[in-house]
Amino acid sequence: MYAIVRSGGRQEKVAVGDLISLDRVGMKPGETVNLPALLLVDGDKITSDAKTLAGVTVTAEVIDHTKGPKIEILRYKNKTGYRRRQGHRAKLTEVQVISIGDVKVAAGDKLEAKTGKKVVAKKAAPVKAAPAVVAEAPAAEAPVAKKAPAKKAAPAKADADKPAAKKATPAKKAAEKPAAKKTEK
Repeated sequence: MYAIVRSGGRQEKVAVGDLISLDRVGMKPGETVNLPALLLVDGDKITSDAKTLAGVTVTAEVIDHTKGPKIEILRYKNKTGYRRRQGHRAKLTEVQVISIGDVKVAAGDKLEAKTGKKVVAKKAAPVKAAPAVVAEAPAAEAPVAKKAPAKKAAPAKADADKPAAKKATPAKKAAEKPAAKKTEK
């Protein structure tokens, strides 16, 4: 059995136990939402009459509020320097369909929030009694001191205490210029 429901301007095909994303619904996780049914298919029987569907309710439980994928919008016109960037993330609500009319989801088939896995009812494990004699705690080990990081070896110099000497200035260019040539008229 499945139904076509309307939500947020869209139509969704849902069956009992399905997890779907709708536009943001103002409900807290755990609350239920009634979705209007447009079409109901039960085997070979198809119901689309509004009067008949008025008695059929599709109930969904809010699982979580999420955001959709990021959509990047870029408007661009060539050779004019016109660029407009815009982004958008739709606000969504994940819901699980728990009943369509008389058909309801089984208790063990409810989804766990955001995992998509079925919740299995677990039996509580029997509590074991504490042993009568408590073993002595092992001796505490002495904390190990961390080693300091090794320093890089400094280059060996004869005068390590003296500041580095400045480089000698190059000889003046005037002394190296050749004598000027005499021009005859």
